[in-house]
Amino acid sequence: MARTLTGVVTSAKADKTITVTVTSRETHPIYKKQYTVSRKYAAHDENNQAGAGDTVVISESRPISKTKTWVLDKIVEKARDAVELRDEVAEIFPAEAEEANEEE
Repeated sequence: MARTLTGVVTSAKADKTITVTVTSRETHPIYKKQYTVSRKYAAHDENNQAGAGDTVVISESRPISKTKTWVLDKIVEKARDAVELRDEVAEIFPAEAEEANEEE
């Protein structure tokens, strides 16, 4: 059975390849303090389905290239578009939205 990991796509610029960042909490063996560890994995995305910001599940597979040994299993949640967020902010805070537009 192949291992599976859940993470966030940080880059989808390469063709058929995504970079997935997986964060986990670990405990130091001596000091017993918890800390966050982030690891990056290159995963194969055959149909270029995933985009930056998507939450995905990747599974271990045979080596596809020098760095790719993971394959996109499924997309759990698609990222929200930044354009929609700007419109929502404009509805809630119209004065701040006008200031942001003037600065650009």
